Amino acid sequence: MDINFLNIFQGLATLVDSEPKIMIGRIFLMCLGILLIYLGKKGVLEALLMVPMGMGMATVNAAVLFLDDGRKGTLFLDPLIDNNEKLMTILQIDWLQPIYTFTFSNGLIACLVFMGIGVLLDVGFVMARPFTSMFIALCAEIGTVITLPLAVWMGLSLTDAAATATIGGADGPMILFTALILSEDLFVPITVVAYLYLGLTYGGYPWLIKLMVPRHIRGMKMPVEKTREISSTEKLVFAVIANVILCLLFPVAAPLFFSLFIGVVIRESGMVKFAETFSGPILYGATFFLGLLLGILCEASTILSPDVLTLLILGIVALTFSGIGGLLGGWILYFATGKKFNPVIGIAGVSCVPTCAKVAQKTVAEVTPDAVVLPHALGASISGVITSAIFAGVLITMVK
Repeated sequence: MDINFLNIFQGLATLVDSEPKIMIGRIFLMCLGILLIYLGKKGVLEALLMVPMGMGMATVNAAVLFLDDGRKGTLFLDPLIDNNEKLMTILQIDWLQPIYTFTFSNGLIACLVFMGIGVLLDVGFVMARPFTSMFIALCAEIGTVITLPLAVWMGLSLTDAAATATIGGADGPMILFTALILSEDLFVPITVVAYLYLGLTYGGYPWLIKLMVPRHIRGMKMPVEKTREISSTEKLVFAVIANVILCLLFPVAAPLFFSLFIGVVIRESGMVKFAETFSGPILYGATFFLGLLLGILCEASTILSPDVLTLLILGIVALTFSGIGGLLGGWILYFATGKKFNPVIGIAGVSCVPTCAKVAQKTVAEVTPDAVVLPHALGASISGVITSAIFAGVLITMVK
Protein backbone atom coordinates (compact mmCIF):
# COMPACT_ATOMS: atom_id res chain seq x y z
CA MET A 1 0.00 0.00 0.00
CA ASP A 2 1.41 3.39 -0.94
CA ILE A 3 2.43 5.50 2.08
CA ASN A 4 0.76 8.57 0.53
CA PHE A 5 -2.52 6.66 0.50
CA LEU A 6 -1.91 5.75 4.13
CA ASN A 7 -1.50 9.42 5.00
CA ILE A 8 -5.11 9.98 4.02
CA PHE A 9 -6.04 7.64 6.87
CA GLN A 10 -4.06 9.21 9.70
CA GLY A 11 -4.80 6.53 12.30
CA LEU A 12 -3.30 3.84 10.06
CA ALA A 13 -0.44 6.11 9.04
CA THR A 14 0.61 6.81 12.63
CA LEU A 15 0.30 3.10 13.41
CA VAL A 16 2.65 2.17 10.57
CA ASP A 17 5.01 5.01 11.47
CA SER A 18 5.24 4.00 15.15
CA GLU A 19 8.05 2.01 16.68
CA PRO A 20 7.12 -1.67 17.19
CA LYS A 21 6.47 -1.32 20.93
CA ILE A 22 3.98 1.51 20.44
CA MET A 23 2.33 -0.23 17.47
CA ILE A 24 1.80 -3.46 19.42
CA GLY A 25 0.69 -1.48 22.46
CA ARG A 26 -1.93 0.45 20.50
CA ILE A 27 -3.34 -2.71 18.92
CA PHE A 28 -3.39 -4.47 22.29
CA LEU A 29 -5.12 -1.55 24.03
CA MET A 30 -7.74 -1.31 21.27
CA CYS A 31 -8.49 -5.02 21.71
CA LEU A 32 -8.47 -4.66 25.50
CA GLY A 33 -10.93 -1.78 25.29
CA ILE A 34 -13.31 -3.87 23.17
CA LEU A 35 -12.93 -6.74 25.66
CA LEU A 36 -13.80 -4.45 28.59
CA ILE A 37 -16.97 -3.33 26.82
CA TYR A 38 -17.95 -6.95 26.20
CA LEU A 39 -17.23 -8.04 29.79
CA GLY A 40 -19.13 -5.01 31.11
CA LYS A 41 -22.12 -5.84 28.91
CA LYS A 42 -22.05 -9.46 30.13
CA GLY A 43 -21.92 -8.36 33.77
CA VAL A 44 -18.52 -9.96 34.43
CA LEU A 45 -17.07 -6.51 35.17
CA GLU A 46 -18.73 -3.36 36.51
CA ALA A 47 -20.46 -1.98 33.40
CA LEU A 48 -20.93 1.55 34.79
CA LEU A 49 -17.16 2.11 34.73
CA MET A 50 -15.80 -0.47 32.29
CA VAL A 51 -18.01 0.33 29.28
CA PRO A 52 -17.02 4.03 28.96
CA MET A 53 -13.43 3.16 29.94
CA GLY A 54 -13.21 0.45 27.28
CA MET A 55 -14.77 2.71 24.64
CA GLY A 56 -12.33 5.50 25.45
CA MET A 57 -9.35 3.12 25.49
CA ALA A 58 -10.20 1.62 22.10
CA THR A 59 -10.96 4.98 20.51
CA VAL A 60 -7.96 6.98 21.71
CA ASN A 61 -5.52 4.34 20.48
CA ALA A 62 -7.20 4.27 17.08
CA ALA A 63 -7.48 8.06 16.69
CA VAL A 64 -3.78 9.02 16.78
CA LEU A 65 -2.81 11.56 14.11
CA PHE A 66 0.11 13.76 13.09
CA LEU A 67 -0.17 17.15 14.80
CA ASP A 68 1.03 20.46 13.36
CA ASP A 69 4.39 20.30 15.14
CA GLY A 70 5.11 16.82 13.78
CA ARG A 71 4.29 14.98 16.99
CA LYS A 72 1.78 12.18 17.15
CA GLY A 73 -1.23 12.84 19.35
CA THR A 74 -5.00 12.98 19.56
CA LEU A 75 -7.73 15.61 19.73
CA PHE A 76 -8.97 14.34 23.10
CA LEU A 77 -6.62 15.67 25.79
CA ASP A 78 -2.99 16.10 26.82
CA PRO A 79 -2.44 14.82 30.39
CA LEU A 80 1.19 15.94 30.60
CA ILE A 81 0.93 19.60 29.57
CA ASP A 82 2.59 21.96 32.08
CA ASN A 83 2.87 25.24 30.16
CA ASN A 84 0.07 27.69 30.95
CA GLU A 85 0.12 29.38 27.55
CA LYS A 86 0.04 26.03 25.77
CA LEU A 87 -2.71 24.82 28.09
CA MET A 88 -4.94 27.73 27.07
CA THR A 89 -4.43 26.75 23.43
CA ILE A 90 -5.11 23.07 24.09
CA LEU A 91 -8.30 23.95 26.01
CA GLN A 92 -9.64 25.38 22.76
CA ILE A 93 -8.63 22.35 20.68
CA ASP A 94 -8.93 19.13 22.67
CA TRP A 95 -12.60 18.60 23.47
CA LEU A 96 -12.09 16.66 26.74
CA GLN A 97 -9.27 18.90 28.00
CA PRO A 98 -11.61 21.24 29.96
CA ILE A 99 -13.24 18.30 31.76
CA TYR A 100 -9.84 16.75 32.50
CA THR A 101 -8.22 20.00 33.66
CA PHE A 102 -11.09 21.30 35.77
CA THR A 103 -12.42 18.06 37.27
CA PHE A 104 -9.96 15.18 36.93
CA SER A 105 -6.47 16.57 37.44
CA ASN A 106 -7.51 18.51 40.56
CA GLY A 107 -9.45 15.67 42.20
CA LEU A 108 -12.87 17.34 41.91
CA ILE A 109 -14.36 14.36 40.07
CA ALA A 110 -13.20 12.07 42.91
CA CYS A 111 -14.95 14.28 45.46
CA LEU A 112 -18.16 14.35 43.38
CA VAL A 113 -18.16 10.53 43.25
CA PHE A 114 -17.57 10.41 47.01
CA MET A 115 -20.54 12.74 47.59
CA GLY A 116 -22.77 10.44 45.57
CA ILE A 117 -21.44 7.38 47.39
CA GLY A 118 -22.06 9.10 50.73
CA VAL A 119 -25.72 9.62 49.86
CA LEU A 120 -26.05 5.91 49.08
CA LEU A 121 -24.29 4.74 52.26
CA ASP A 122 -26.34 3.69 55.24
CA VAL A 123 -23.90 4.15 58.13
CA GLY A 124 -26.40 2.31 60.31
CA PHE A 125 -24.76 -0.93 59.11
CA VAL A 126 -21.49 0.25 60.69
CA MET A 127 -23.13 1.62 63.84
CA ALA A 128 -24.98 -1.67 64.41
CA ARG A 129 -21.74 -3.69 64.36
CA PRO A 130 -18.91 -1.16 64.82
CA PHE A 131 -16.23 -3.48 66.18
CA THR A 132 -16.59 -6.38 63.74
CA SER A 133 -17.00 -4.00 60.78
CA MET A 134 -13.93 -1.92 61.60
CA PHE A 135 -11.85 -4.98 62.49
CA ILE A 136 -12.49 -6.55 59.09
CA ALA A 137 -11.83 -3.23 57.33
CA LEU A 138 -8.48 -2.85 59.10
CA CYS A 139 -7.52 -6.43 58.19
CA ALA A 140 -8.36 -5.65 54.57
CA GLU A 141 -5.76 -2.86 54.52
CA ILE A 142 -2.93 -5.40 54.67
CA GLY A 143 -2.44 -4.99 50.93
CA THR A 144 -1.56 -1.32 51.47
CA VAL A 145 0.88 -2.19 54.25
CA ILE A 146 2.64 -4.90 52.22
CA THR A 147 2.77 -2.98 48.94
CA LEU A 148 4.50 0.13 50.32
CA PRO A 149 7.88 -1.48 51.19
CA LEU A 150 7.61 -3.79 48.18
CA ALA A 151 7.19 -0.80 45.85
CA VAL A 152 10.25 0.91 47.36
CA TRP A 153 12.21 -2.33 46.95
CA MET A 154 11.15 -2.46 43.28
CA GLY A 155 12.66 0.96 42.67
CA LEU A 156 9.84 3.48 43.15
CA SER A 157 10.41 6.62 45.17
CA LEU A 158 8.77 6.77 48.59
CA THR A 159 6.04 9.13 47.38
CA ASP A 160 5.31 7.04 44.28
CA ALA A 161 5.33 3.88 46.42
CA ALA A 162 2.88 5.38 48.91
CA ALA A 163 0.51 6.46 46.14
CA THR A 164 0.70 3.02 44.55
CA ALA A 165 0.14 1.27 47.88
CA THR A 166 -3.26 2.94 48.25
CA ILE A 167 -4.53 0.63 45.49
CA GLY A 168 -4.78 -1.90 48.32
CA GLY A 169 -7.58 0.20 49.80
CA ALA A 170 -9.63 -0.48 46.65
CA ASP A 171 -11.24 2.95 46.73
CA GLY A 172 -10.92 4.57 43.32
CA PRO A 173 -11.60 8.26 44.18
CA MET A 174 -9.26 8.02 47.16
CA ILE A 175 -6.48 6.51 45.00
CA LEU A 176 -6.91 9.30 42.43
CA PHE A 177 -6.83 11.97 45.14
CA THR A 178 -3.74 10.51 46.83
CA ALA A 179 -1.84 9.99 43.58
CA LEU A 180 -2.47 13.62 42.58
CA ILE A 181 -0.83 14.80 45.81
CA LEU A 182 2.03 12.32 46.11
CA SER A 183 2.88 11.25 42.57
CA GLU A 184 2.32 13.94 39.96
CA ASP A 185 4.41 12.13 37.34
CA LEU A 186 2.76 8.73 37.80
CA PHE A 187 -0.76 9.66 38.86
CA VAL A 188 -2.20 8.88 35.41
CA PRO A 189 -0.90 5.27 35.19
CA ILE A 190 -1.52 4.67 38.92
CA THR A 191 -5.15 5.74 38.56
CA VAL A 192 -5.65 3.77 35.34
CA VAL A 193 -4.12 0.61 36.83
CA ALA A 194 -6.17 1.05 40.01
CA TYR A 195 -9.51 1.39 38.25
CA LEU A 196 -8.69 -1.38 35.79
CA TYR A 197 -8.01 -3.76 38.67
CA LEU A 198 -10.97 -2.54 40.73
CA GLY A 199 -13.18 -3.66 37.86
CA LEU A 200 -11.55 -7.09 38.01
CA THR A 201 -12.36 -7.61 41.70
CA TYR A 202 -15.93 -8.52 40.76
CA GLY A 203 -14.66 -11.42 38.69
CA GLY A 204 -11.52 -12.32 40.65
CA TYR A 205 -12.50 -12.21 44.32
CA PRO A 206 -15.04 -15.07 44.10
CA TRP A 207 -12.16 -17.37 43.17
CA LEU A 208 -10.11 -16.13 46.12
CA ILE A 209 -13.05 -16.79 48.44
CA LYS A 210 -13.47 -20.33 47.11
CA LEU A 211 -9.74 -20.91 47.57
CA MET A 212 -9.70 -19.77 51.21
CA VAL A 213 -13.15 -20.78 52.49
CA PRO A 214 -14.45 -24.39 52.18
CA ARG A 215 -17.90 -24.81 50.67
CA HIS A 216 -19.60 -26.05 53.87
CA ILE A 217 -18.42 -22.96 55.75
CA ARG A 218 -18.94 -20.62 52.81
CA GLY A 219 -22.67 -21.27 52.81
CA MET A 220 -23.28 -20.90 56.57
CA LYS A 221 -26.08 -18.61 57.70
CA MET A 222 -25.52 -15.80 60.16
CA PRO A 223 -27.45 -16.15 63.44
CA VAL A 224 -30.47 -13.92 63.90
CA GLU A 225 -29.44 -10.76 65.74
CA LYS A 226 -31.38 -8.51 68.05
CA THR A 227 -30.30 -5.09 66.86
CA ARG A 228 -32.25 -1.95 67.58
CA GLU A 229 -33.17 0.40 64.79
CA ILE A 230 -30.74 3.29 64.54
CA SER A 231 -32.47 6.61 63.95
CA SER A 232 -31.56 9.09 61.24
CA THR A 233 -30.61 11.59 63.95
CA GLU A 234 -28.05 9.17 65.36
CA LYS A 235 -26.63 8.56 61.90
CA LEU A 236 -26.46 12.30 61.30
CA VAL A 237 -24.60 12.89 64.56
CA PHE A 238 -22.21 10.04 63.75
CA ALA A 239 -21.44 11.51 60.31
CA VAL A 240 -20.83 15.04 61.62
CA ILE A 241 -18.64 13.95 64.54
CA ALA A 242 -16.67 11.44 62.44
CA ASN A 243 -16.07 14.10 59.80
CA VAL A 244 -14.82 16.69 62.29
CA ILE A 245 -12.57 14.23 64.14
CA LEU A 246 -11.04 12.79 60.96
CA CYS A 247 -10.48 16.28 59.51
CA LEU A 248 -8.76 17.31 62.76
CA LEU A 249 -6.49 14.27 62.60
CA PHE A 250 -5.83 14.24 58.85
CA PRO A 251 -6.61 17.66 57.33
CA VAL A 252 -4.72 16.78 54.15
CA ALA A 253 -7.51 14.29 53.32
CA ALA A 254 -10.30 16.64 54.47
CA PRO A 255 -11.82 17.02 50.96
CA LEU A 256 -12.42 13.27 50.86
CA PHE A 257 -13.84 13.06 54.38
CA PHE A 258 -16.05 16.08 53.77
CA SER A 259 -17.32 14.75 50.43
CA LEU A 260 -18.19 11.36 51.90
CA PHE A 261 -19.88 12.62 55.04
CA ILE A 262 -21.73 15.53 53.44
CA GLY A 263 -23.40 12.84 51.33
CA VAL A 264 -24.38 10.97 54.50
CA VAL A 265 -25.64 14.21 56.07
CA ILE A 266 -27.77 14.97 52.99
CA ARG A 267 -29.25 11.47 53.17
CA GLU A 268 -30.05 11.58 56.87
CA SER A 269 -31.27 15.20 56.88
CA GLY A 270 -34.22 14.27 54.69
CA MET A 271 -33.16 16.57 51.84
CA VAL A 272 -34.78 14.37 49.22
CA LYS A 273 -34.14 16.58 46.19
CA PHE A 274 -30.44 16.95 47.03
CA ALA A 275 -30.19 13.22 47.74
CA GLU A 276 -31.76 12.38 44.38
CA THR A 277 -29.46 14.82 42.59
CA PHE A 278 -26.23 13.59 44.17
CA SER A 279 -27.08 9.88 44.04
CA GLY A 280 -28.42 10.17 40.50
CA PRO A 281 -27.18 12.70 37.93
CA ILE A 282 -24.03 13.79 39.79
CA LEU A 283 -22.84 10.31 40.80
CA TYR A 284 -23.64 8.65 37.49
CA GLY A 285 -22.41 11.60 35.45
CA ALA A 286 -19.14 11.82 37.39
CA THR A 287 -18.64 8.05 37.18
CA PHE A 288 -19.29 8.05 33.44
CA PHE A 289 -16.80 10.82 32.73
CA LEU A 290 -14.32 9.28 35.17
CA GLY A 291 -14.45 6.00 33.23
CA LEU A 292 -14.32 7.82 29.89
CA LEU A 293 -11.29 9.91 30.91
CA LEU A 294 -9.52 6.84 32.28
CA GLY A 295 -10.00 5.13 28.94
CA ILE A 296 -8.80 8.19 27.02
CA LEU A 297 -5.70 8.35 29.24
CA CYS A 298 -4.80 4.82 28.13
CA GLU A 299 -3.04 6.06 25.02
CA ALA A 300 -0.14 3.72 24.26
CA SER A 301 2.49 6.48 24.29
CA THR A 302 1.39 7.48 27.82
CA ILE A 303 0.84 4.02 29.26
CA LEU A 304 3.82 2.13 27.80
CA SER A 305 6.49 3.38 30.19
CA PRO A 306 8.83 1.11 32.18
CA ASP A 307 7.07 2.06 35.42
CA VAL A 308 3.69 0.77 34.25
CA LEU A 309 4.75 -2.90 34.39
CA THR A 310 5.86 -2.31 37.97
CA LEU A 311 2.51 -0.67 38.76
CA LEU A 312 0.61 -3.58 37.20
CA ILE A 313 2.48 -6.04 39.43
CA LEU A 314 2.09 -3.91 42.55
CA GLY A 315 -1.61 -3.27 41.87
CA ILE A 316 -2.49 -6.96 41.69
CA VAL A 317 -0.32 -7.66 44.77
CA ALA A 318 -2.08 -4.91 46.73
CA LEU A 319 -5.62 -6.03 45.90
CA THR A 320 -4.81 -9.73 46.32
CA PHE A 321 -3.32 -9.27 49.78
CA SER A 322 -6.13 -6.93 50.80
CA GLY A 323 -8.61 -9.64 49.87
CA ILE A 324 -6.56 -12.23 51.75
CA GLY A 325 -6.33 -9.92 54.77
CA GLY A 326 -10.08 -9.35 54.82
CA LEU A 327 -10.80 -13.08 54.63
CA LEU A 328 -8.26 -13.79 57.38
CA GLY A 329 -10.10 -11.21 59.48
CA GLY A 330 -13.30 -13.11 58.74
CA TRP A 331 -11.67 -16.35 59.87
CA ILE A 332 -10.51 -14.72 63.13
CA LEU A 333 -14.09 -13.61 63.85
CA TYR A 334 -15.32 -17.08 62.86
CA PHE A 335 -13.30 -18.69 65.63
CA ALA A 336 -13.71 -15.79 68.09
CA THR A 337 -17.51 -16.06 67.89
CA GLY A 338 -17.60 -19.83 68.33
CA LYS A 339 -17.95 -20.50 64.58
CA LYS A 340 -21.01 -18.26 64.21
CA PHE A 341 -19.49 -15.69 61.84
CA ASN A 342 -19.25 -16.42 58.12
CA PRO A 343 -15.63 -15.66 57.09
CA VAL A 344 -16.74 -14.82 53.54
CA ILE A 345 -17.91 -11.46 54.91
CA GLY A 346 -14.22 -10.56 55.27
CA ILE A 347 -13.89 -9.90 51.54
CA ALA A 348 -16.28 -6.96 51.96
CA GLY A 349 -13.66 -5.17 54.05
CA VAL A 350 -12.01 -4.30 50.74
CA SER A 351 -13.83 -1.03 50.27
CA CYS A 352 -14.96 -1.30 46.66
CA VAL A 353 -18.49 -0.22 47.59
CA PRO A 354 -20.84 -1.97 47.01
CA THR A 355 -19.09 -4.44 44.71
CA CYS A 356 -17.26 -6.46 47.37
CA ALA A 357 -20.35 -6.63 49.59
CA LYS A 358 -22.32 -7.96 46.62
CA VAL A 359 -19.54 -10.47 45.90
CA ALA A 360 -19.79 -11.76 49.48
CA GLN A 361 -23.58 -12.14 49.30
CA LYS A 362 -23.50 -13.72 45.85
CA THR A 363 -20.80 -16.24 46.83
CA VAL A 364 -22.68 -17.32 49.97
CA ALA A 365 -26.01 -17.51 48.11
CA GLU A 366 -24.48 -19.85 45.52
CA VAL A 367 -24.16 -22.44 48.30
CA THR A 368 -27.17 -21.52 50.46
CA PRO A 369 -29.71 -19.49 48.46
CA ASP A 370 -31.62 -18.21 51.50
CA ALA A 371 -28.52 -17.14 53.48
CA VAL A 372 -28.26 -13.37 53.96
CA VAL A 373 -24.92 -11.79 54.88
CA LEU A 374 -25.39 -8.48 53.05
CA PRO A 375 -26.02 -6.30 56.16
CA HIS A 376 -22.77 -7.49 57.76
CA ALA A 377 -20.94 -7.17 54.43
CA LEU A 378 -22.17 -3.60 53.90
CA GLY A 379 -21.02 -2.66 57.39
CA ALA A 380 -17.53 -3.98 56.62
CA SER A 381 -17.51 -2.35 53.19
CA ILE A 382 -18.56 1.08 54.47
CA SER A 383 -15.94 0.80 57.22
CA GLY A 384 -13.46 0.01 54.48
CA VAL A 385 -14.21 3.35 52.82
CA ILE A 386 -13.41 5.12 56.10
CA THR A 387 -10.24 3.13 56.84
CA SER A 388 -8.91 3.56 53.29
CA ALA A 389 -9.35 7.33 53.60
CA ILE A 390 -7.60 7.23 56.98
CA PHE A 391 -4.69 5.25 55.54
CA ALA A 392 -4.48 7.74 52.68
CA GLY A 393 -4.39 10.61 55.16
CA VAL A 394 -1.64 8.91 57.18
CA LEU A 395 0.47 8.19 54.08
CA ILE A 396 0.09 11.70 52.67
CA THR A 397 0.92 13.31 56.03
CA MET A 398 3.95 11.14 56.76
CA VAL A 399 5.41 10.94 53.25
CA LYS A 400 4.62 14.42 51.95
